[in-house]
Amino acid sequence: MALSDQLLLDTLEPTARLSAGRRQELAALCFLEKVTQNIDPLRMNVSKSAQAIYLVKGDLGIRFVNQSKVILRGGSPAAKHPLNQDAKIKDTIALTDIEILRIDMDLLDIMMTWDQLSQGEMRQQRTASEDHHARTTADWMHDTSVFSVEKLQKGVFSRLPAANIEAMFKRMTRITTTAGQTIIQQGMEGDYYYLIERGTVIVSKVHDFTRPPEVVAELEAGNAFGEEALASDNKRSATVTMKTDGELLRLNKTDFVELLKAPLITQVKWLDAERMVAEGAVWVDVRLPSEYTFDHIRGAINLPVGDIRQHADTLDKTKTYLVYCQTGRRSSAAAFILAQRGFDVLVLAGGTRARG
Repeated sequence: MALSDQLLLDTLEPTARLSAGRRQELAALCFLEKVTQNIDPLRMNVSKSAQAIYLVKGDLGIRFVNQSKVILRGGSPAAKHPLNQDAKIKDTIALTDIEILRIDMDLLDIMMTWDQLSQGEMRQQRTASEDHHARTTADWMHDTSVFSVEKLQKGVFSRLPAANIEAMFKRMTRITTTAGQTIIQQGMEGDYYYLIERGTVIVSKVHDFTRPPEVVAELEAGNAFGEEALASDNKRSATVTMKTDGELLRLNKTDFVELLKAPLITQVKWLDAERMVAEGAVWVDVRLPSEYTFDHIRGAINLPVGDIRQHADTLDKTKTYLVYCQTGRRSSAAAFILAQRGFDVLVLAGGTRARG
């Protein structure tokens, strides 16, 4: 069953070191489990992910590889730490009926990394700033409504080195916006990557200049925009307008390429891509339907880069996707968009021109 009382997390390590918001999130994502006497709880993990297991109630016998034995009691100082963190444990047995708490270790590590980075940033900024009422980078890093653990676990930040995340925060600037304000204009050069801290934006496109713009998306706090033109080095493909007052965080193009694009976009050569397809990877042609119809790689699906946000949910996140266009430019933009949404995606180096 899901953990209903987050106070338990206040007594364990390292969960007690998480910020209050992160502990509240974690409480909804970890599980209490009852184990009957004479069962080894370490043998019961049916999940594919590594888990930290805590003894909450009852007595557990532990045998080590050197055949020595100890008894661990729920609520004791030793039980504050994961019982399976010691590699020398050979097996365990429930001496009484017990309760254990399971926490996904990758999930916990992401939370700890994010919190530690933000706490370090907070100490530095609060010391340096004379305005103690100003909202700092660390403040919004702690804001779980903007950067929920789901976004951190599956979005763009989950795939970045911690050093890049920290550098990105330091280089970002905040702008206050008003309803109706145009942030990005279709057809203009790309200059910034944006994160929405507060407010809602409307994304619209002009397909036919004799008709009004078409609204293609509405984005809220925690969403990002502006990456397509920066990743592909093309002009803006849509207009973004504030629907409400708000605050945006923006990163300039040079920093975006260095800190976000380069680590996220992995290129693969043609022969390696063919091997990956034979093993189950899927080709994605991100050009226009007319280009796809005229000439596409056999077995490829067509998902134009301009439509990829709307149709990303139709893709299977258990698969690897190999995106391509004619040169690699549009496919780089598509790869970044998909990577932000947690997909395993690679770019065909050189595009279709590179096919032998």
